[in-house]
Amino acid sequence: MSSSTEVRRESEETRAEARPAERSGPSIADPGPLGLAAFALPTFVLSLFNAKIAPEALESLVLPLTLFYGGLAQFLAGMWEFRKGNTFGATAFGSYGAFWLAFSAYVQFVEPSLEAGGASEADVKTATGIFLLGWAVFTLYMLIASLRTTGALVGVFATLFLTFALLAVGDLTGASAIATVGGFVGILSALIAWYTSAAGVTNDTWGRTVLPVGPRS
Repeated sequence: MSSSTEVRRESEETRAEARPAERSGPSIADPGPLGLAAFALPTFVLSLFNAKIAPEALESLVLPLTLFYGGLAQFLAGMWEFRKGNTFGATAFGSYGAFWLAFSAYVQFVEPSLEAGGASEADVKTATGIFLLGWAVFTLYMLIASLRTTGALVGVFATLFLTFALLAVGDLTGASAIATVGGFVGILSALIAWYTSAAGVTNDTWGRTVLPVGPRS
């Protein structure tokens, strides 16, 4: 009886050795701080122009930031969030990375095309307002989802929703003062996003909470 048990045990061990070893895969760094920083910088710079703090003649400097940092780097951060299994982060960074790419294409190709086709300035502003309104809707439900994350992220999404909403209303109604207020709120959103990014990097590097982000879940 014992001999039969030993033979069976040896057979199971042989089969186990024959199977390839399970791989847990290499760990991946948190892409959140990158995504937040890539959101913050182009938002801050563009909001300076929306708030009429920076001269309009220099507005083209926003384009490389929206393409390569806000667009490409943030979109990649979203894809890495998929790898980490973070649905919220993947949806946020993937979407806002695509937003900056779409915004760049809109400014470079769509606006000039509308103007060349005879669209009035009011029509172009209406088109921009519709574009921004759609993103306000998206940001609203991301704001609701963020209520189960951290206080810092809630601050980012709350101010971002107000930014999109104010800019959209300003363009759709022609009330430039409302869009200007949206620019100032956008600056605040960028600052909160920078803080949240800095907290992620610093807390991870120091191995403890140096910059609190206010957990809510």
